[in-house]
Amino acid sequence: MDIRSYDAAEPFTTTDGSTIRSLLDLSVAPVANHSLAEASLPAAGRTERHHHKVSEEMYYLLEGEALMEIDGEERRVTAGDAILIPVGAWHQITNTGDANLRFLCTCSPPWTAEDTYFA
Repeated sequence: MDIRSYDAAEPFTTTDGSTIRSLLDLSVAPVANHSLAEASLPAAGRTERHHHKVSEEMYYLLEGEALMEIDGEERRVTAGDAILIPVGAWHQITNTGDANLRFLCTCSPPWTAEDTYFA
């Protein structure tokens, strides 16, 4: 049984600019098909626009509001919204609120930095 405490997940900043806590991924658990992390962005923060050649990604917003861009289409999103990011889709999320934006990220297959490509 693999159970990981939120407090045990040491935060780090990814190459796209978000702060991540890897909850269950290849670095901490014997996952085979997906990964789970919490991401956060400060007010006015944004990720660098990027895509993944292998992983499908989903975001679930826990706190805050943002502008989500996927392949040139933009939508306003808030806490409680779930977002599908298809394999290969260019994407970027921008915190449009006054507070920290927090969201869960899942990737299948599991996220790796090597599968993150920038313009």
